[in-house]
Amino acid sequence: MNTPAHLIFGAAAFGRSARPGTLAAALAGGLAPDLSLYILVGWHLGVRGTDAQVVFDELYFSDFWQGIFAIDNSAVLWGVLLAVAAWRSWPLLLAFSGAALLHIALDFPLHHDDGRPHFWPLSDWVYESPFSYWDRRHGAGWIGPVEAVACVALTVLLWVRVPDWRWRGVFGVLLGMELAASNVWWIVF
Repeated sequence: MNTPAHLIFGAAAFGRSARPGTLAAALAGGLAPDLSLYILVGWHLGVRGTDAQVVFDELYFSDFWQGIFAIDNSAVLWGVLLAVAAWRSWPLLLAFSGAALLHIALDFPLHHDDGRPHFWPLSDWVYESPFSYWDRRHGAGWIGPVEAVACVALTVLLWVRVPDWRWRGVFGVLLGMELAASNVWWIVF
């Protein structure tokens, strides 16, 4: 899934306007598994001037990058953090780790040849799904619209649940980013 979709899904599932901070924690958790990718790609494309084809065809699949992705995409580590949050009744950590774990659960079936080792440190195995959220050869032509419709529905739900206009603005911007990102993948690939 596109990262803005992960933030919308995480906020809808774990953010509560009656619990201060959980919306922000859920948004941060929805972003956390992709954050290292943005940092690494941003560094190489924006600072070092590395060619995009090298970044996405070589560096992305390098042992170094995959080692980083193994940590921040580990369902095992996020699951432990979620269990601790539930045991200690820490709502902010629960929203953060829950949204991150939801992110991983939604990514698992939607990465054909670019998945992550979601069961690290127990295993380095990477599931190769028959589906891809971005690759039209593996269903992106119908997955993208389903993702976009789900994001519209969840954004409406968030607007209903969260009366603060600032949060509504944040969700509107995320929805706009999601719809733009979905169209970019359809055009590029």
